[in-house]
Amino acid sequence: MKEKKDIDVSLFDMIMSLSDAMDLISTVVNGHHKRVAYIASSIAEELEMSKEEQRHLVIAGALHDVGAFSLQERLDALNFEVTDFLESLGLSKHAEVGYRLINHFQPFDKIASLIRYHHVYWQEGAGAEFQSERIPLGSHILHLSDRIDVSINMKEEVLSQTDRINKRIKENTGNQFKPELVEVYLNLSDKESFWFDIISPVTMEILAEEFSGINISLSIDELGDLAELFSQIIDFRSRFTASHSSGVAATAQALGGQIGLSKIDRKKIKIAGYLHDLGKLAVPTEILEKEEKLTDEEFNIIKKHVYHTYHTLKGVSGLEEINTWAAFHHERLDGNGYPFHHQKEELSLGSRIMAVADVFTAITENRPYREGMDKDRALEVLQDMVQDSALDSDVVTVLADNYEEINIIRQTAQREETEEYKRFLQEVNGSY
Repeated sequence: MKEKKDIDVSLFDMIMSLSDAMDLISTVVNGHHKRVAYIASSIAEELEMSKEEQRHLVIAGALHDVGAFSLQERLDALNFEVTDFLESLGLSKHAEVGYRLINHFQPFDKIASLIRYHHVYWQEGAGAEFQSERIPLGSHILHLSDRIDVSINMKEEVLSQTDRINKRIKENTGNQFKPELVEVYLNLSDKESFWFDIISPVTMEILAEEFSGINISLSIDELGDLAELFSQIIDFRSRFTASHSSGVAATAQALGGQIGLSKIDRKKIKIAGYLHDLGKLAVPTEILEKEEKLTDEEFNIIKKHVYHTYHTLKGVSGLEEINTWAAFHHERLDGNGYPFHHQKEELSLGSRIMAVADVFTAITENRPYREGMDKDRALEVLQDMVQDSALDSDVVTVLADNYEEINIIRQTAQREETEEYKRFLQEVNGSY
């Protein structure tokens, strides 16, 4: 039996927060996911697709490039035409990666299939039979919507571009795009409001208003499952971080239990652990995987990730406490942390637990380029940070007093996540 809800968080808001975080990687792609979601949902509505199908398309549109890990992959995805024949058959690598990431999250199984083929070509002749058997209609809608959006120059007035965009879409009908869908799109394009909605700074609000009737509220357990998926999307971008958030989440929950947090708060702090590095989606993998010392500019980009975590999650109603626990993990008790420089009295117990859990996990976990610290060295580092007024002494004392138990919990969580990461890589490499 599910535990009674203690929070009320919208699935729509959570998906849009992840979408926003992904688009922070470059101003060039800013808002792309939400615009594609809006275009796809508009086409689906014109086709009188069911509300469930419309909801699937909104989520798929908001996440369609989730498998494009590097900045270059995101920029390459903006090219109108793909040059790889496999990609023209719907086997785009980043689409396959996205499919593999979310396919094991049962509520998103149908959405995963839409993402897998969102670069598919609607090809006549030899390709048509292949596609008609495998490709969902929603994938064709996503592909058309994606190409419409990448054709818009956001620096120019939008209505003056519609003739050019429509001409481009028409020229590729029957090859890239399904003719029936193009017809629906062209009817929509006659409405100025359609274009104004696409480029509106409040596109998310427009989507939320149109689909409020199909929105889903998450329980604490459902939110935990979704947060775990988010952590994989965050961490699987780099072999250096593949199991980091799982270790932080497990450590924070174990510390919370020893300190005396309620059952609900232990679940919340585990969710905060899964989400604490959400802003790293804005950090290029080239920086995440750099083994040598970061430049000042690169470190400043890294420092911004907690700022992005906070402001991305700030828009999710019901997540306020979890957000502060997650986003303040680089703050210090003396006010010299980053990015907000909060003082001791501004940092809740949950935020202090998260800071200790993050440092503990980072220094004890194995990375491809170094072994994690042993108990004596790890405790020495933590105590030094206590003396330096960085970490809470009471939380570190609880960790020290229960070190073996908490460390086993961390190791188990990270070992299981590492196996999941290996499985993920095998699936991706074996399918492309």
